Amino acid sequence: MFRATGVEHEMQELNAIHYILPYVLTVFIAVVFFVFGLYGLSASNQRIRLPFPKSGVYIISGIYFLRGMGELIADGLNGTTTTSGTLYSIIAIFIALLYLSGGLKLNRSQTE
Repeated sequence: MFRATGVEHEMQELNAIHYILPYVLTVFIAVVFFVFGLYGLSASNQRIRLPFPKSGVYIISGIYFLRGMGELIADGLNGTTTTSGTLYSIIAIFIALLYLSGGLKLNRSQTE
């Protein structure tokens, strides 16, 4: 999976430090995505209540947007654009827009 997502080299470097580090990092990232999902559910008025739902959703939207635009800009400046990198960036921007629309919806429902 590391090869498919384009992080094989970086994970090999972590593996050289200690064999468990690539997997610890993967689990940590999975937990972060899980929390992002919980905030998405919390913002959609599901039964989950998390602290600072509006701020959380907007921050998550910003993280996804920066990730998507950052890679597009960096690849464009460095001339290292790849199809998979561009696709991942577009997906991240799309997810950012979904979180942003959810945050706006949450903002409207709380002001009514």
